Amino acid sequence: MDTQPRLILLHKHKTSGRVRFLCLPYGVVAFKALPALAALRDEDWSPKIQIHPAAIVREAEVRLGLPEDAIDPEGDFQAWVDTPGGDVPVLLGAFAGIDPPFGAAERVGARFIAITESRALTDVERQLLRRAYEHVLG
Repeated sequence: MDTQPRLILLHKHKTSGRVRFLCLPYGVVAFKALPALAALRDEDWSPKIQIHPAAIVREAEVRLGLPEDAIDPEGDFQAWVDTPGGDVPVLLGAFAGIDPPFGAAERVGARFIAITESRALTDVERQLLRRAYEHVLG
């Protein structure tokens, strides 16, 4: 049963407001793809346990070779995905720098995409991006 939390990583430019998502070779949910039968739960659905993204954000910084505090956890965002193995929390982290860390993305075979470039992603990933996008734009 693989119900470990996943993470969406984004960068919102402080001046222009441009939002870009880190897209890994297998999709936008770090650091393991969601199973094929995954389905996004309604926004109103919530388990009894809430998970804060601080620990998984730190793990992401290490995996990407970034310094501590390079990613800000978005503690008030949480989405849940129903999978055959159980419910999986999807958390959100935002890169703190002025520009996205392009070098870190390149080292792991990733790139930054706008939400308009998400056509090749799975339906559940596109829905997750929409929720994350709406969250950061308020």
